[in-house]
Amino acid sequence: MIAPIRTIMVIIDLTPRKLTHIHTYTASPMKRVFTMPAAVNGTVALLALLILAAAAITTTHAFLLPPAGRSLTVPSHALLSPRPPARTPILLPTSRTNHKMRPLCSAAAAPVPAPSSIPASTVIDHPEGDTSKSQNFFERPFKGIMEDLRRKAPHYLSDFKDGANLKGVAATFFMFFACLAPAVAFGGLMGKLTEGNIGTMEMLLATAYNGMAYAMFAGQPLTIIGSTGPVLAFTLVLYRTAQNLALPFLPLYSWVGIWTSLILFLSSITSLSNLVNYFTRFTDEIFSLLISLIFLYEAVKDLSSFFLNPSVGFAKALLSLVVAFTTFNTGIALAGLRKGKLLTKPIRDTIADFAPTIGVLAGCFLTVLAKKGEILPTLLIPDTFTTSCGRPWLVNIWLLPVWARWAAFVPALMSSVLLFMDQNITVRLVNSPAHKIKKGYGLHIDLFIVSILTLVNSLFGLPWLVAATVRSLNHVRACAKYSTTEEGEVFIESMQENRLTGLAIHSLIGFAILSCRPLLGQVPLAVLMGLFLYLGKSSLAGNQMWERLKLVITDPAQRPKAAWAQKVPYKVSTAFTALQFACLGGMWALKSSSIGVLFPLLIAALAPIRVGIERLGWFSRKDLEVLDCEDD
Repeated sequence: MIAPIRTIMVIIDLTPRKLTHIHTYTASPMKRVFTMPAAVNGTVALLALLILAAAAITTTHAFLLPPAGRSLTVPSHALLSPRPPARTPILLPTSRTNHKMRPLCSAAAAPVPAPSSIPASTVIDHPEGDTSKSQNFFERPFKGIMEDLRRKAPHYLSDFKDGANLKGVAATFFMFFACLAPAVAFGGLMGKLTEGNIGTMEMLLATAYNGMAYAMFAGQPLTIIGSTGPVLAFTLVLYRTAQNLALPFLPLYSWVGIWTSLILFLSSITSLSNLVNYFTRFTDEIFSLLISLIFLYEAVKDLSSFFLNPSVGFAKALLSLVVAFTTFNTGIALAGLRKGKLLTKPIRDTIADFAPTIGVLAGCFLTVLAKKGEILPTLLIPDTFTTSCGRPWLVNIWLLPVWARWAAFVPALMSSVLLFMDQNITVRLVNSPAHKIKKGYGLHIDLFIVSILTLVNSLFGLPWLVAATVRSLNHVRACAKYSTTEEGEVFIESMQENRLTGLAIHSLIGFAILSCRPLLGQVPLAVLMGLFLYLGKSSLAGNQMWERLKLVITDPAQRPKAAWAQKVPYKVSTAFTALQFACLGGMWALKSSSIGVLFPLLIAALAPIRVGIERLGWFSRKDLEVLDCEDD
């Protein structure tokens, strides 16, 4: 096992020098008309970066197997939730000695002694009943999908029945606005960046029909799919590339999407989503906090833009700010009634379920009262149901030159990594043990559905949609039943797993864009900005990285009683948080830079970074088992 690891390390050590050489060679300013040698050099550089990322991911599996003479522990904290059954396969030592698995979140568990070598023959595959915890990167075609279908089929009818109640109604109305607001915002921004090739109407249509299809057939219907900031940034890079190469954008976009859907399809049927089993809370917290901060940042930026826009005026800008915070504070205050003492518990829970919807209505009502002739900026909804630039719905993909059709495979590799990571990390967050998921889930069938939707969206020039972190987590919490401890802490008691709410949410969006466009066009932008703030703030709940960030400025006497605050030294906890924050800062800087297309590589590198800090001894295994354990 040592020789392959050394070989990989040599490759990783040599790769930067080769990349530096390529970068130096291609660092001259970009010209408008590209020559073939420059394009080839850029392709080589991109392929080299992809090879480096692939090497980093694949070495994660090698890193998990220590060399001879070191102890071997089963990385139970790295597995998906819920906790794997007792028959989950592990790597058995050749001595056949009976060993016990380390308890989840245990800080004092003894390591399992490892033999000098572990032959491949001792790797036991998972039983046919459950492959969701498989540590194999690949499995035989369609094995994972078939297991997902067997796991979810018995619950299919109950998935519709379990959502037919008052909590389901509250979740539907809340998430209708929560999904509509980002669709309009991202659609308008995409229309501006692509000069109308893909705009608001395309985004709304894709959100409606993709959401309905996903709710009907996905393995984890609590997940909400939609457009995300990283996907929007990638689309902008692709548009600029098309302009620089004098290529038609939509045909290029379609071919990149076709290749992307093919890669995702092959990944789904070969169970490549098993890679997510090596992700831990370290990765989850960074990615979740990044998406939450994007929501908060965009809301604050849009609200501040009202004051910087002379055509809006100070009075309208101030009124927009008041309306936004009325929406936000109303939702937060009513949601907080859940842990209060007023009224009875059923009434408190019902009011808390409808809190964000009441907040939206309060913001709209305040706008009507305070308007008095002043019209605030409202949603930009197209008057007619047609494409943003008047083009035909179906893209003529044959307008792209033959060489560009094949060359589109290169950016498709990057978009595949982006969609793969977005999808699987978000689904992993949804399946957290803290959410009390009981019906199981289906990573592989989820990715299969996304691959099909990506293909259809590409052919019609619609935006690519994938599991959206903030919307998914808010949907999960909207469907949860809560209880309160004696100390006043709220926790999830059970989860109302269903398909009905997701289907109803996106059906309402489809109905609205077909029949209620004038009504939607009267909703003030400030109301949706307040809802953005609510979504971003709500998704921070349960993120330990965020809690540890706040701990830096918290009175030591007021530290929480959680294990990560009591059992781990303060300096160690701060250092671990600083490392996560550095990764977060790097992702934010890369996302906003001119090389934002490489953003997926940094997401993929989080898992090897987590493995590396333990192997390098930066943190003890005892501390990591507390800081990076799964919720129980």
